[in-house]
Amino acid sequence: MARYYAMSIEATLFGDVCLTRRWGRIGARGQARQHHFEREEDAVLLFLELLRRKRMRGYRPQ
Repeated sequence: MARYYAMSIEATLFGDVCLTRRWGRIGARGQARQHHFEREEDAVLLFLELLRRKRMRGYRPQ
């Protein structure tokens, strides 16, 4: 089954930082989850941790 997993760090209108995760089957709508942070450093730490976990499970960048 072909799947995708995408993450992005973006600024919100209120000055916070948001880490957005999207995943699912290719061709399907999929799911999304957002994590809000006051500091960009916290978002980057979670991003790197999630990236490490996904690479251990076989996900690779395209």
